[in-house]
Amino acid sequence: MSSPRTAVLAVGTFAVGTSGYIVAGLLPVLSAQLHVSAAAAAQLVTAFAVAYAVGSPLFAAATGRWERRRLLVAALVVAAIGNTLAALAPTYGLLLAARAVTAVGAAVFTPVASAVAAQLNPPERRGRAVAAVFGGLALATIFGVPVGNLLSQHIGYRAVFGMVAVLSLAGAGAVLAVLPSVAPPAPVPFRDRFTPVRDPRVVVVLFATIVCCVASFSVYTFISPVLAATAGLHGTAVSMLLFCYGAGGAAGNVLGGRAVDRWGSRPPLMAVITLAVVVLAVLPLVARTVTGAAIVLFLWGMSTWAFNPPVQHRLIELAPQTSGLLLSLNASAIYLGVGLAGVVGGLVLTAGGPGVLPEFSSLLDVLGLLAVGFAWQRRQVGSRGATTSQSEPGKMSPSCPSANLTR
Repeated sequence: MSSPRTAVLAVGTFAVGTSGYIVAGLLPVLSAQLHVSAAAAAQLVTAFAVAYAVGSPLFAAATGRWERRRLLVAALVVAAIGNTLAALAPTYGLLLAARAVTAVGAAVFTPVASAVAAQLNPPERRGRAVAAVFGGLALATIFGVPVGNLLSQHIGYRAVFGMVAVLSLAGAGAVLAVLPSVAPPAPVPFRDRFTPVRDPRVVVVLFATIVCCVASFSVYTFISPVLAATAGLHGTAVSMLLFCYGAGGAAGNVLGGRAVDRWGSRPPLMAVITLAVVVLAVLPLVARTVTGAAIVLFLWGMSTWAFNPPVQHRLIELAPQTSGLLLSLNASAIYLGVGLAGVVGGLVLTAGGPGVLPEFSSLLDVLGLLAVGFAWQRRQVGSRGATTSQSEPGKMSPSCPSANLTR
């Protein structure tokens, strides 16, 4: 059971998660109403992702001395402004710009919320706390995306963006009402902030995040044409199947957090990527009926959302004193992967068709699996101030105070 403080952070991530992922559910309506191809409409995902990837570490540095609750509220207000602009944008180009504004709010909120959740919970519950925050993103795929898909067919995409703006403001109010004041972290010398990035293990974990996100979201962004090709499904049926994906995501997120607290980072991470490899490989064969599609999307959602808790835990473990920067970089890696997914998925869709896309993504996950295995074999490059905890792999060192986690 999450504490009210952790739960309210999950509400915020639900708001920014819906802001980020909603385009996947709106893709058919956006394509029709904007008179652009599905691949062009998917670039709205890319615009959000690129702005997020670039902005997350930059804004983490710029807002490093802000009190955390005030920063979280400001981030949600920016997300609300971006969604309002998206609802009012008269052209495709301005809608792209509005998506970038929304991404700035999300880029600030998610890593700070993860770090605050870790700070406010004892070490033995840290994995579950981070998983609870990311549970808000999973819930966005359960409810936000499919509900947006359904509503857009009746009220249009502009009204849906307006509703997401209201949701973001509601999240800001909840954070302001429930979360206590959280002091900013003690300053870390600038030259020491980027020391962990020179650790090959960190680099490989971030690379694995990018690759696995490209694999997953290449298919997720174009799930409507994929399901149309495999099972002849459209409209409401696709919306219902997105609920199955989201339900699997929620289950995977919870299981991932519990697995990290029990077994550390590596075994859960290897297991969930392996599951993703298998599920994506068989998706074109299994998703030929509604029942088959429901099963495979549930398992796929589970593998996708069980990925985040062990990755975040591993990064905190490798560099607890600068984990705030690493969580921001990991958030950038996630959204860089999402942004590349729109481009890569569009190219594969055009060149090979929707049936080839899951198979291609399965091969990308194999690359991610190899990278994760490699990440535990490398030792950190020796450099000034670069020594990390040598505790048991996957276990948090008891000497790392939780107060350091937002640095």
